[in-house]
Order: sequence, then structure tokens, then C-alpha cells
Amino acid sequence: MTKAAAEAQATKAPAKTTSKWAASKAAANRAPVARRTPLSDAFLTAQRAQLIEERAAYTRQAASLRQEAEDLAAEYEPGDVQFDEESGEGDTLNVERERDLVLSAQALSSVEEIDAALLRVDAGTYGVCTNCGQPIPKERLQALPAAALCVQCKTGGLWRH
Repeated sequence: MTKAAAEAQATKAPAKTTSKWAASKAAANRAPVARRTPLSDAFLTAQRAQLIEERAAYTRQAASLRQEAEDLAAEYEPGDVQFDEESGEGDTLNVERERDLVLSAQALSSVEEIDAALLRVDAGTYGVCTNCGQPIPKERLQALPAAALCVQCKTGGLWRH
């Protein structure tokens, strides 16, 4: 090969060497195209009302549990713990306080999921799986209004044979 031919070949775009596996992995990592919801306006209005009602309930629950945890912390004096067989009150108060804090955090997490669902309603993508882009059945949305995933994506395909 002449020097000119070698230089010409070197300046050409490199050949694609992507394997089928790499191409399918790249396709799987791409975000699904957001589809518009196929749901009626009446259904979306009812779902929005249910989401707002659930959001208010979870917000109240989170605040109440946080207040209970703070009240327990105020009652508990670190020097008051007794170490005899009859007393377990200090440990019990700590366990109750931690339980209340965890439940409060879970309620706040539910509020975040509901907020995301309300944003999907506003964007017109409510009822569409955020993972695969397929419609989520109405029955699932009625049971779990904040659902972002279809059953297949939620279970990871475990139910398929």
C-alpha cells in the first residue's frame, strides 16, 4: 500500500464494531419516549382529587408522627434510665421514637410519589409507565393512584413464564 493510500484509509471514519449485545444494551438504557395519556378527562379529574386527598392525609400523618417522636424525646431524660430487670422504659421510649420517625419518613416519601403523579397529570403523561412507556391499566391506577410503573415493570417480569 502506498503512503497516500494509507493516509487516505486512516482519515476515513472508523468502521462500526458494535456487537448486537452492546447495541441492545444501549437501546435498553435509553429513556422511553413519554407518551400522552390515553385516559379521559373525567378519570384524570377524579384521580387528581384522590391524589390531593391522599397527599393531605399523608402530610398530616407525617406531621403527627414527627410530633409524637419529639414529645417522646422531650419526656426522655438520658439520666433517667434504670438498669434493673423491672425497667425497660428507656429502651421502649427510644424504640417508639425511632418507629415514629421511620413512619413519618415513609409518609413523606408517599407525599413525594403523589407529587410526582400530580406532575405527570399536569404533563399529560399520567397513566403511562415511566419505565417502558406502555399504558398502566385503569384498575391499577384506581387502586394505586400514584403508580408510576405498569405491573410488568414493577415486578421486573417475574410473573412471566
